[in-house]
Amino acid sequence: MALQMKNEAKIKFTELAELDKKHFLHPSTSIRQHVENGPGFIFTEGEGIYLKDIRGRKLIDSLSSLWNVNIGHGRAELGQAAAEQMSKLAFSSTFGGNSHEPVIELAKKVAEWTPGDLNTTFFTSGGSESNDTAFKTARHYWKVKGQPNKTKIISRRLSYHGVAMGSTSATGIEPFREFTTSLAQGFLYVDSSIESLRALIEEEGAESIAAFISEPIQGSGGVNLPPKDYFKEVREMCDKHDILFIADEVICGFGRTGEKFGMDLFGVVPDIICMAKGISSGYAPIGGMVISDKIKKELMENYAGNFWHGYTYSGHPMCCAVALKNLEIIENENMVENVRNMGAELQKGLKYLEEKHDNLGNRRGAGLLGAIEFFKNVETKERYAEPVSAKVVAKALDRGLLGRSIVYGGQDTLAFAPPFCITKEEVGTIIAIIDDSIAEVKKER
Repeated sequence: MALQMKNEAKIKFTELAELDKKHFLHPSTSIRQHVENGPGFIFTEGEGIYLKDIRGRKLIDSLSSLWNVNIGHGRAELGQAAAEQMSKLAFSSTFGGNSHEPVIELAKKVAEWTPGDLNTTFFTSGGSESNDTAFKTARHYWKVKGQPNKTKIISRRLSYHGVAMGSTSATGIEPFREFTTSLAQGFLYVDSSIESLRALIEEEGAESIAAFISEPIQGSGGVNLPPKDYFKEVREMCDKHDILFIADEVICGFGRTGEKFGMDLFGVVPDIICMAKGISSGYAPIGGMVISDKIKKELMENYAGNFWHGYTYSGHPMCCAVALKNLEIIENENMVENVRNMGAELQKGLKYLEEKHDNLGNRRGAGLLGAIEFFKNVETKERYAEPVSAKVVAKALDRGLLGRSIVYGGQDTLAFAPPFCITKEEVGTIIAIIDDSIAEVKKER
Protein backbone atom coordinates (compact mmCIF):
# COMPACT_ATOMS: atom_id res chain seq x y z
CA MET A 1 0.00 0.00 0.00
CA ALA A 2 2.79 2.44 0.94
CA LEU A 3 4.61 1.72 -2.33
CA GLN A 4 1.41 2.25 -4.31
CA MET A 5 0.77 5.60 -2.61
CA LYS A 6 4.35 6.63 -3.30
CA ASN A 7 4.02 5.76 -6.97
CA GLU A 8 0.70 7.60 -7.22
CA ALA A 9 2.26 10.68 -5.63
CA LYS A 10 5.15 10.51 -8.09
CA ILE A 11 2.75 10.29 -11.03
CA LYS A 12 0.72 13.22 -9.69
CA PHE A 13 3.88 15.28 -9.27
CA THR A 14 4.96 14.56 -12.84
CA GLU A 15 1.55 15.55 -14.21
CA LEU A 16 1.47 18.79 -12.26
CA ALA A 17 5.09 19.58 -13.11
CA GLU A 18 4.33 19.41 -16.84
CA LEU A 19 1.37 21.75 -16.42
CA ASP A 20 3.50 24.06 -14.29
CA LYS A 21 6.21 24.26 -16.96
CA LYS A 22 3.64 24.95 -19.66
CA HIS A 23 1.38 27.49 -17.97
CA PHE A 24 3.03 29.17 -14.94
CA LEU A 25 5.57 32.01 -15.21
CA HIS A 26 7.41 31.91 -11.87
CA PRO A 27 8.66 35.01 -10.05
CA SER A 28 12.42 35.42 -9.60
CA THR A 29 13.08 32.22 -11.56
CA SER A 30 15.06 31.46 -14.71
CA ILE A 31 12.47 30.76 -17.40
CA ARG A 32 14.92 28.57 -19.29
CA GLN A 33 15.88 26.49 -16.25
CA HIS A 34 12.26 26.13 -15.20
CA VAL A 35 11.11 24.87 -18.60
CA GLU A 36 14.05 22.43 -18.67
CA ASN A 37 13.81 21.19 -15.09
CA GLY A 38 10.31 21.96 -13.85
CA PRO A 39 9.45 22.88 -10.25
CA GLY A 40 11.73 21.71 -7.47
CA PHE A 41 8.86 21.07 -5.08
CA ILE A 42 5.09 21.23 -5.23
CA PHE A 43 3.99 21.94 -1.67
CA THR A 44 0.65 20.74 -0.37
CA GLU A 45 0.75 21.14 3.42
CA GLY A 46 2.45 23.13 6.15
CA GLU A 47 2.65 22.89 9.91
CA GLY A 48 4.75 25.06 12.21
CA ILE A 49 8.22 25.42 10.67
CA TYR A 50 7.62 22.54 8.22
CA LEU A 51 6.39 22.23 4.64
CA LYS A 52 5.32 19.00 2.93
CA ASP A 53 5.77 18.24 -0.77
CA ILE A 54 3.16 16.37 -2.83
CA ARG A 55 5.54 13.39 -2.91
CA GLY A 56 5.47 13.24 0.90
CA ARG A 57 8.82 14.88 1.65
CA LYS A 58 8.91 17.06 4.79
CA LEU A 59 11.20 20.08 4.87
CA ILE A 60 12.19 22.72 7.43
CA ASP A 61 11.30 26.22 6.19
CA SER A 62 14.25 28.19 7.57
CA LEU A 63 13.28 31.49 5.90
CA SER A 64 9.54 31.53 6.67
CA SER A 65 9.12 31.07 2.90
CA LEU A 66 9.70 34.73 1.87
CA TRP A 67 10.48 36.16 5.33
CA ASN A 68 6.72 36.26 5.90
CA VAL A 69 5.09 33.14 7.44
CA ASN A 70 5.82 34.52 10.88
CA ILE A 71 3.32 32.61 13.01
CA GLY A 72 4.17 29.38 11.19
CA HIS A 73 2.33 27.20 8.71
CA GLY A 74 -1.02 25.53 9.22
CA ARG A 75 -2.80 27.87 11.64
CA ALA A 76 -6.43 26.96 10.98
CA GLU A 77 -7.66 29.98 12.96
CA LEU A 78 -6.72 32.27 10.10
CA GLY A 79 -8.67 30.18 7.63
CA GLN A 80 -11.66 30.30 9.96
CA ALA A 81 -11.36 34.08 10.25
CA ALA A 82 -11.28 34.35 6.46
CA ALA A 83 -14.30 32.08 6.02
CA GLU A 84 -16.35 33.90 8.66
CA GLN A 85 -15.63 37.29 7.11
CA MET A 86 -16.31 36.12 3.55
CA SER A 87 -19.63 34.61 4.59
CA LYS A 88 -20.70 38.02 5.94
CA LEU A 89 -18.97 40.53 3.63
CA ALA A 90 -16.52 39.19 1.06
CA PHE A 91 -15.73 42.60 -0.41
CA SER A 92 -16.75 46.22 -0.31
CA SER A 93 -14.88 49.25 -1.58
CA THR A 94 -13.25 51.75 0.78
CA PHE A 95 -13.17 54.43 -1.92
CA GLY A 96 -15.14 57.65 -1.44
CA GLY A 97 -15.05 57.47 2.34
CA ASN A 98 -16.90 54.15 2.67
CA SER A 99 -15.65 51.70 5.27
CA HIS A 100 -16.30 48.42 7.08
CA GLU A 101 -15.62 46.99 10.50
CA PRO A 102 -12.51 44.85 9.82
CA VAL A 103 -10.55 47.70 8.21
CA ILE A 104 -11.40 50.09 11.03
CA GLU A 105 -10.39 47.55 13.67
CA LEU A 106 -7.17 46.71 11.85
CA ALA A 107 -6.19 50.37 11.40
CA LYS A 108 -6.70 50.84 15.16
CA LYS A 109 -4.65 47.73 15.94
CA VAL A 110 -1.79 48.82 13.68
CA ALA A 111 -1.69 52.16 15.51
CA GLU A 112 -1.25 50.23 18.77
CA TRP A 113 1.83 48.51 17.30
CA THR A 114 3.50 51.45 15.57
CA PRO A 115 5.78 53.88 17.42
CA GLY A 116 5.33 57.58 18.08
CA ASP A 117 2.53 59.41 16.28
CA LEU A 118 2.28 56.96 13.37
CA ASN A 119 -1.46 56.43 13.65
CA THR A 120 -3.06 56.42 10.18
CA THR A 121 -2.81 53.56 7.68
CA PHE A 122 -3.45 53.38 3.94
CA PHE A 123 -3.87 49.68 3.10
CA THR A 124 -2.41 47.92 0.05
CA SER A 125 -2.05 44.35 -1.23
CA GLY A 126 1.67 44.03 -0.43
CA GLY A 127 5.07 45.59 0.14
CA SER A 128 5.75 46.85 -3.38
CA GLU A 129 2.45 48.74 -3.40
CA SER A 130 3.16 50.07 0.09
CA ASN A 131 6.48 51.57 -0.94
CA ASP A 132 5.11 52.99 -4.20
CA THR A 133 2.33 54.57 -2.15
CA ALA A 134 4.88 56.13 0.20
CA PHE A 135 6.86 57.63 -2.70
CA LYS A 136 3.73 59.17 -4.24
CA THR A 137 2.58 60.44 -0.85
CA ALA A 138 5.96 62.01 -0.04
CA ARG A 139 6.02 63.85 -3.37
CA HIS A 140 2.39 64.92 -2.95
CA TYR A 141 3.21 66.18 0.55
CA TRP A 142 5.96 68.50 -0.67
CA LYS A 143 3.90 69.61 -3.65
CA VAL A 144 0.99 70.78 -1.52
CA LYS A 145 3.43 72.48 0.85
CA GLY A 146 4.66 74.62 -2.04
CA GLN A 147 7.90 72.73 -2.71
CA PRO A 148 7.12 70.73 -5.89
CA ASN A 149 10.80 70.33 -6.76
CA LYS A 150 11.36 68.06 -3.74
CA THR A 151 10.90 64.81 -5.67
CA LYS A 152 14.07 62.71 -5.32
CA ILE A 153 14.09 59.53 -3.24
CA ILE A 154 17.32 58.26 -1.66
CA SER A 155 17.82 54.59 -0.81
CA ARG A 156 20.77 52.46 0.28
CA ARG A 157 22.77 50.09 -1.88
CA LEU A 158 21.83 46.42 -1.27
CA SER A 159 18.35 47.54 -0.19
CA TYR A 160 15.25 45.75 -1.43
CA HIS A 161 11.97 47.66 -1.72
CA GLY A 162 9.86 45.64 -4.17
CA VAL A 163 9.17 45.17 -7.87
CA ALA A 164 6.54 47.74 -8.86
CA MET A 165 7.96 50.56 -10.97
CA GLY A 166 8.73 52.90 -8.09
CA SER A 167 9.84 50.20 -5.67
CA THR A 168 12.06 48.57 -8.32
CA SER A 169 13.62 51.96 -8.96
CA ALA A 170 14.28 52.41 -5.23
CA THR A 171 15.81 48.94 -4.81
CA GLY A 172 19.56 49.13 -4.30
CA ILE A 173 20.28 45.58 -5.51
CA GLU A 174 21.38 46.15 -9.10
CA PRO A 175 20.07 42.97 -10.85
CA PHE A 176 16.48 44.01 -10.08
CA ARG A 177 17.03 47.36 -11.82
CA GLU A 178 19.11 45.95 -14.67
CA PHE A 179 16.30 43.52 -15.54
CA THR A 180 14.15 46.26 -17.07
CA THR A 181 14.16 49.69 -18.69
CA SER A 182 10.89 50.52 -16.89
CA LEU A 183 12.56 52.59 -14.19
CA ALA A 184 11.16 55.73 -12.66
CA GLN A 185 13.11 58.97 -12.50
CA GLY A 186 14.48 60.59 -9.39
CA PHE A 187 15.92 57.68 -7.41
CA LEU A 188 19.40 57.91 -5.90
CA TYR A 189 21.57 55.39 -4.01
CA VAL A 190 24.12 55.75 -1.22
CA ASP A 191 26.50 53.51 0.68
CA SER A 192 25.51 52.67 4.24
CA SER A 193 27.44 55.48 5.89
CA ILE A 194 26.22 58.82 7.19
CA GLU A 195 29.09 60.49 5.30
CA SER A 196 27.80 59.11 2.01
CA LEU A 197 24.30 60.40 2.73
CA ARG A 198 25.57 63.82 3.78
CA ALA A 199 27.66 64.14 0.62
CA LEU A 200 24.76 63.17 -1.64
CA ILE A 201 22.40 65.67 -0.02
CA GLU A 202 25.01 68.41 -0.47
CA GLU A 203 25.59 67.40 -4.09
CA GLU A 204 21.92 67.17 -5.09
CA GLY A 205 20.61 69.93 -2.87
CA ALA A 206 18.16 69.29 -0.04
CA GLU A 207 15.58 71.41 -1.87
CA SER A 208 15.28 68.59 -4.46
CA ILE A 209 15.00 65.62 -2.07
CA ALA A 210 11.61 64.38 -0.91
CA ALA A 211 12.51 61.33 1.18
CA PHE A 212 15.07 58.82 2.37
CA ILE A 213 13.96 55.17 2.57
CA SER A 214 15.65 52.29 4.36
CA GLU A 215 14.97 48.88 5.81
CA PRO A 216 15.94 48.80 9.51
CA ILE A 217 17.91 45.64 8.71
CA GLN A 218 18.42 44.85 5.04
CA GLY A 219 16.82 41.49 4.30
CA SER A 220 17.27 40.27 0.74
CA GLY A 221 20.49 42.27 0.49
CA GLY A 222 22.14 40.02 3.08
CA VAL A 223 20.66 40.60 6.57
CA ASN A 224 22.85 43.69 6.93
CA LEU A 225 22.67 45.68 10.15
CA PRO A 226 23.36 49.44 10.03
CA PRO A 227 26.46 51.06 11.51
CA LYS A 228 26.23 52.19 15.15
CA ASP A 229 23.97 55.23 15.62
CA TYR A 230 23.34 55.34 11.86
CA PHE A 231 19.59 55.83 12.01
CA LYS A 232 19.76 58.41 14.79
CA GLU A 233 22.09 60.43 12.59
CA VAL A 234 19.82 59.86 9.57
CA ARG A 235 16.85 61.12 11.60
CA GLU A 236 18.77 64.26 12.58
CA MET A 237 19.87 64.87 8.99
CA CYS A 238 16.36 64.42 7.61
CA ASP A 239 14.99 66.85 10.20
CA LYS A 240 17.72 69.37 9.40
CA HIS A 241 17.06 69.29 5.65
CA ASP A 242 13.26 68.79 5.60
CA ILE A 243 13.49 65.27 4.15
CA LEU A 244 10.89 62.64 5.04
CA PHE A 245 12.23 59.44 6.61
CA ILE A 246 10.49 56.29 5.30
CA ALA A 247 11.10 52.99 7.10
CA ASP A 248 10.55 49.91 4.94
CA GLU A 249 9.39 47.50 7.66
CA VAL A 250 8.02 44.89 5.25
CA ILE A 251 10.37 42.22 6.63
CA CYS A 252 11.22 43.64 10.06
CA GLY A 253 7.75 44.75 11.14
CA PHE A 254 5.45 42.99 13.60
CA GLY A 255 8.10 41.25 15.68
CA ARG A 256 10.72 39.78 13.34
CA THR A 257 13.62 41.58 15.09
CA GLY A 258 12.38 40.90 18.63
CA GLU A 259 10.77 44.35 18.79
CA LYS A 260 7.40 45.46 17.44
CA PHE A 261 9.12 47.22 14.54
CA GLY A 262 12.71 47.16 13.40
CA MET A 263 13.29 50.87 13.98
CA ASP A 264 12.44 50.30 17.65
CA LEU A 265 15.85 48.60 17.92
CA PHE A 266 17.51 51.91 17.11
CA GLY A 267 15.31 54.29 19.08
CA VAL A 268 14.11 56.11 15.98
CA VAL A 269 10.60 57.09 14.87
CA PRO A 270 10.28 57.58 11.08
CA ASP A 271 7.72 59.79 9.34
CA ILE A 272 6.27 56.90 7.34
CA ILE A 273 6.30 53.13 7.86
CA CYS A 274 5.72 50.71 4.98
CA MET A 275 4.56 47.24 6.00
CA ALA A 276 3.28 43.97 4.55
CA LYS A 277 4.49 40.37 5.13
CA GLY A 278 4.24 40.17 8.93
CA ILE A 279 0.84 41.80 9.27
CA SER A 280 -0.84 38.62 8.01
CA SER A 281 2.06 36.15 8.15
CA GLY A 282 1.43 35.53 4.46
CA TYR A 283 -2.05 34.10 5.03
CA ALA A 284 -3.60 36.95 3.04
CA PRO A 285 -2.12 39.54 0.64
CA ILE A 286 -2.16 42.79 2.58
CA GLY A 287 0.22 45.65 3.31
CA GLY A 288 0.08 49.30 4.14
CA MET A 289 1.64 52.72 4.55
CA VAL A 290 1.38 54.30 8.00
CA ILE A 291 1.79 58.08 8.24
CA SER A 292 2.40 60.34 11.21
CA ASP A 293 -0.22 62.64 12.65
CA LYS A 294 1.94 65.56 11.49
CA ILE A 295 1.88 64.46 7.84
CA LYS A 296 -1.84 63.74 7.95
CA LYS A 297 -2.57 67.15 9.47
CA GLU A 298 -0.51 69.02 6.91
CA LEU A 299 -2.00 67.09 3.98
CA MET A 300 -5.49 67.89 5.29
CA GLU A 301 -4.74 71.57 5.87
CA ASN A 302 -2.90 72.18 2.60
CA TYR A 303 -5.03 70.19 0.16
CA ALA A 304 -8.83 70.07 -0.06
CA GLY A 305 -8.99 67.60 -2.98
CA ASN A 306 -9.15 63.80 -2.98
CA PHE A 307 -6.23 61.60 -2.07
CA TRP A 308 -6.03 60.44 -5.69
CA HIS A 309 -4.47 57.08 -5.01
CA GLY A 310 -6.12 53.74 -4.30
CA TYR A 311 -6.09 50.05 -5.15
CA THR A 312 -9.21 47.96 -5.69
CA TYR A 313 -8.25 45.85 -2.68
CA SER A 314 -7.17 48.67 -0.34
CA GLY A 315 -8.60 47.47 2.98
CA HIS A 316 -10.02 44.19 1.66
CA PRO A 317 -12.42 42.91 4.38
CA MET A 318 -11.23 39.30 4.36
CA CYS A 319 -7.54 40.28 4.35
CA CYS A 320 -8.15 42.67 7.26
CA ALA A 321 -9.94 39.96 9.25
CA VAL A 322 -7.03 37.55 8.67
CA ALA A 323 -4.49 40.20 9.67
CA LEU A 324 -6.40 40.92 12.87
CA LYS A 325 -6.41 37.24 13.80
CA ASN A 326 -2.69 36.99 12.98
CA LEU A 327 -1.79 39.90 15.25
CA GLU A 328 -4.03 38.46 17.96
CA ILE A 329 -2.11 35.18 17.84
CA ILE A 330 1.26 36.96 17.98
CA GLU A 331 0.12 38.90 21.04
CA ASN A 332 -1.72 36.11 22.88
CA GLU A 333 1.07 33.58 22.41
CA ASN A 334 3.86 36.02 23.34
CA MET A 335 5.57 35.30 20.04
CA VAL A 336 7.74 38.43 20.05
CA GLU A 337 9.28 37.23 23.31
CA ASN A 338 9.92 33.85 21.68
CA VAL A 339 11.57 35.67 18.78
CA ARG A 340 14.00 37.27 21.22
CA ASN A 341 14.70 34.00 23.03
CA MET A 342 15.05 31.86 19.92
CA GLY A 343 17.00 34.63 18.21
CA ALA A 344 19.57 34.30 20.99
CA GLU A 345 19.66 30.53 20.38
CA LEU A 346 20.14 31.11 16.65
CA GLN A 347 23.06 33.45 17.29
CA LYS A 348 24.59 30.89 19.68
CA GLY A 349 24.30 28.30 16.94
CA LEU A 350 25.89 30.58 14.35
CA LYS A 351 28.71 31.33 16.79
CA TYR A 352 29.28 27.60 17.18
CA LEU A 353 29.52 27.22 13.40
CA GLU A 354 31.86 30.22 13.17
CA GLU A 355 34.19 28.73 15.79
CA LYS A 356 34.13 25.23 14.25
CA HIS A 357 34.63 26.17 10.60
CA ASP A 358 37.58 28.38 9.71
CA ASN A 359 35.86 29.69 6.56
CA LEU A 360 32.93 31.33 8.37
CA GLY A 361 32.74 34.87 9.73
CA ASN A 362 30.74 38.09 10.05
CA ARG A 363 27.99 36.45 12.10
CA ARG A 364 25.13 38.89 12.63
CA GLY A 365 21.43 39.28 13.30
CA ALA A 366 18.62 40.56 15.49
CA GLY A 367 15.72 38.45 16.70
CA LEU A 368 14.91 35.74 14.19
CA LEU A 369 16.90 37.42 11.44
CA GLY A 370 20.36 35.92 11.18
CA ALA A 371 23.22 35.52 8.74
CA ILE A 372 26.79 34.30 8.43
CA GLU A 373 29.30 34.53 5.57
CA PHE A 374 31.89 32.33 3.89
CA PHE A 375 35.44 33.55 3.30
CA LYS A 376 38.48 31.86 1.84
CA ASN A 377 40.40 33.90 4.41
CA VAL A 378 38.32 35.37 7.22
CA GLU A 379 41.00 37.84 8.33
CA THR A 380 41.63 39.35 4.89
CA LYS A 381 38.00 38.91 3.75
CA GLU A 382 39.20 37.13 0.61
CA ARG A 383 36.33 35.34 -1.16
CA TYR A 384 36.15 31.99 -2.89
CA ALA A 385 36.12 32.03 -6.69
CA GLU A 386 32.68 30.39 -6.56
CA PRO A 387 30.18 31.10 -3.75
CA VAL A 388 30.14 28.38 -1.11
CA SER A 389 26.79 29.31 0.41
CA ALA A 390 24.82 28.05 -2.61
CA LYS A 391 26.59 24.68 -2.37
CA VAL A 392 25.81 24.44 1.35
CA VAL A 393 22.15 25.26 0.68
CA ALA A 394 22.03 22.44 -1.87
CA LYS A 395 23.51 19.96 0.62
CA ALA A 396 21.13 21.18 3.32
CA LEU A 397 18.20 20.54 1.00
CA ASP A 398 19.30 16.91 0.75
CA ARG A 399 19.02 16.83 4.55
CA GLY A 400 15.53 18.34 4.65
CA LEU A 401 16.24 22.07 5.06
CA LEU A 402 15.08 24.85 2.77
CA GLY A 403 17.80 27.49 3.04
CA ARG A 404 18.73 30.84 1.49
CA SER A 405 22.03 31.82 -0.13
CA ILE A 406 22.67 35.53 -0.86
CA VAL A 407 25.48 36.53 -3.22
CA TYR A 408 24.51 40.10 -4.24
CA GLY A 409 27.37 42.57 -4.19
CA GLY A 410 30.04 39.88 -4.08
CA GLN A 411 28.98 38.48 -0.71
CA ASP A 412 28.62 34.78 0.14
CA THR A 413 25.94 34.69 2.81
CA LEU A 414 23.67 32.15 4.46
CA ALA A 415 20.48 33.84 5.71
CA PHE A 416 17.96 32.61 8.28
CA ALA A 417 14.49 33.85 9.26
CA PRO A 418 12.47 30.91 10.63
CA PRO A 419 8.87 31.23 11.87
CA PHE A 420 8.28 32.80 15.29
CA CYS A 421 6.96 29.51 16.70
CA ILE A 422 10.33 27.74 16.37
CA THR A 423 11.62 25.84 19.41
CA LYS A 424 15.11 25.52 20.85
CA GLU A 425 15.32 21.95 19.57
CA GLU A 426 14.31 23.03 16.07
CA VAL A 427 16.95 25.77 16.06
CA GLY A 428 19.45 23.09 17.02
CA THR A 429 18.31 20.90 14.13
CA ILE A 430 18.85 23.74 11.65
CA ILE A 431 22.36 24.39 12.98
CA ALA A 432 23.20 20.66 12.89
CA ILE A 433 22.07 20.37 9.26
CA ILE A 434 24.13 23.41 8.25
CA ASP A 435 27.12 22.02 10.15
CA ASP A 436 26.94 18.67 8.33
CA SER A 437 26.35 20.40 4.99
CA ILE A 438 29.43 22.61 5.38
CA ALA A 439 31.52 19.57 6.27
CA GLU A 440 30.36 17.75 3.14
CA VAL A 441 31.10 20.73 0.90
CA LYS A 442 34.60 20.93 2.42
CA LYS A 443 35.22 17.27 1.61
CA GLU A 444 34.34 17.82 -2.04
CA ARG A 445 36.72 20.73 -2.53
